[in-house]
Amino acid sequence: MPGAGRFISFEGIDGSGKSTQARRLADTLRTEGHQVVLTREPGGSPGAEEIRRLVLEGDPDRWSAETELLLFTAARRDHLEKTIRPALAAGKVVICDRFADSTRVYQGITRGDLRGAVDRLHALMIGQDPDLTLILDMDPGLGLARAKGRNGTEERFEDFGEGMQARMRAGFLDLAREFPDRCQVVDAQRSTDDIAAEIAALVRGALA
Repeated sequence: MPGAGRFISFEGIDGSGKSTQARRLADTLRTEGHQVVLTREPGGSPGAEEIRRLVLEGDPDRWSAETELLLFTAARRDHLEKTIRPALAAGKVVICDRFADSTRVYQGITRGDLRGAVDRLHALMIGQDPDLTLILDMDPGLGLARAKGRNGTEERFEDFGEGMQARMRAGFLDLAREFPDRCQVVDAQRSTDDIAAEIAALVRGALA
């Protein structure tokens, strides 16, 4: 209901359509009377956007998984302080393109056996998860082709290849089983409109 601050995140492999669906959901909720903050990770605040450039650009081997974990957590803390918590306190719906689940998968599972460290650092410095997480599920090869087709500069993780994408997909599906009360898996290999309609229905149920 309008006036109740809620936190919704989008997760999934690269190229799964998270950014498009986050924007679609934000537009839908605004037309239905909600105040919405659309944000992203890494980023979402001036300091976090500076860290984004460090972690998403450059050679794939630029940082170790351990260094990435610290950088992402620093960005997330700034994002939480400057953007997410103020919006929730004001009763807004926060829609975030990636949050802590991406760190659990990327650095915690696929880039090294760091899940315990991820969870400890999250509990110590973040201490918050979304009310609802929408995991967009897609074939890793298709997702990677879509991601590489964007021809952008933020392709450091895509450059790890399809094997990494497959491990990421498995990691996100494992998280959905680990956190069934929070996570909903959405088939992302359908039309944009069909995906958006399912997501809108899931979110309306969560906001009711």
